Amino acid sequence: MSPSQFSDITARALAQRLGQNSGGYQGERMDIWNILAQIGQAASRHEWIPLPLNTPPDAFLPAYCRLNPGATRNIYLSAGIHGDEPAGPHALLRLMVENQWRPEFNYWLVPCLNPDGFERNTRENENGVDLNRDYSAQTTPRVRSHVRWLEQQPAFDLALLLHEDWESNGFYLYELNPDVQPSLAEAMIDGAAQTCPIDHAPQIDGRDAERGTIRFVGVIPERPEWPEALWLIHNRSRHSYTLEAPSDFLLEVRVSALAKAVRAGLDQFALRVE
Repeated sequence: MSPSQFSDITARALAQRLGQNSGGYQGERMDIWNILAQIGQAASRHEWIPLPLNTPPDAFLPAYCRLNPGATRNIYLSAGIHGDEPAGPHALLRLMVENQWRPEFNYWLVPCLNPDGFERNTRENENGVDLNRDYSAQTTPRVRSHVRWLEQQPAFDLALLLHEDWESNGFYLYELNPDVQPSLAEAMIDGAAQTCPIDHAPQIDGRDAERGTIRFVGVIPERPEWPEALWLIHNRSRHSYTLEAPSDFLLEVRVSALAKAVRAGLDQFALRVE
């Protein structure tokens, strides 16, 4: 068997659903504090500026900033708001270790917003609250702290939010683009497709979709419970993507899909800056 044949067989094996998620996420768990420590080490090696979130009474959560000489565009990345979605923090760790950030941009990065959820392997926090539905009411100290932190940062030209979906048949994303800027969705779908199947269903999560993309362009529908993405659109960024890796695939497939989607999106966005 040739190396290319072996590689093809391996890729097909990795791209098969595991069939283990039933009624919720049943996949790999992780030591979130170990992942955050590794991200902190990579941040220190590559001269990121620590900007922790003050989240009393329990802890400071790590966050970082990277300012590149001459860069005028600002990028925001976050992950780990749901404690049953380990691929996002892992993908940010990979990106930090590989350190292949485009120099055209400044970056703000929050690698985990819900460590208590990861300790329990639950979507919600320790009090059973879905933090990603609390950005309008802001009932939780952690979301209030995160909002205060965001308000202290500059406006972002692009926001990339890393998630997973335990029910999905493949990778997909949400695009929030009220000002009808050139879309980055196709580039990110192409990037993820290098290692992960794309969800081609005409409806995903009850919303119309095309080639793994749920688009809200021009008009952003209101909803009573705001996720992080909607708060950002109203307050800090007019262009946002929520990337959803399919949780019923191997962790390596999901991590790679998220990391490749981020890189592809930043590469495409850089073409607009030149």
